[in-house]
Amino acid sequence: MALTPHLDEKKLLVGKINGFFGVQGWVKIFSYTEPRKNILEYRPWFFIDNGTYKVIEITTGREQSKTIVAHVKGIDNRDQAGQLIGKDLYIDKDQLPEVGGDEHYWYELTGFRVINKNGVDLGVVDYLVDTGSNNVLVTKGDTEHWIPYIEPYLVSVDKQNRVISVDWNENF
Repeated sequence: MALTPHLDEKKLLVGKINGFFGVQGWVKIFSYTEPRKNILEYRPWFFIDNGTYKVIEITTGREQSKTIVAHVKGIDNRDQAGQLIGKDLYIDKDQLPEVGGDEHYWYELTGFRVINKNGVDLGVVDYLVDTGSNNVLVTKGDTEHWIPYIEPYLVSVDKQNRVISVDWNENF
């Protein structure tokens, strides 16, 4: 069975190698972390190769304009770097700092059942997205719903029962 971010309890998808940077083997990284430069704080990174995780060792990296660039150990030219383009990047989840109280990481909400105030099941959380103005829960069920993850729409998050209550019309 192929590994996916939704099926792995120990790894977290944090970015993607999406291009070249220069001619000396540097690559551009699209970071899913917030802020984007936080991806550089986690080591090691992993990518999936033939269904198994392989370590990718970063010798140095930095924020460059609106992207992240990094040099991968042992990669010293564009031809070598080309083999990494398109690879998703993962870290061990245990590298993340602990959060307490009502805080949680987005990945923790994936798979939570979403129920509106009328008791209508709106599906399960597939992912969250930052639209720039606010975060949005994207649910999959009979239909897809994009629900703003802000008050007054977010009523409660029950981590124990994996349920999110929202004030959202099922017809939206």
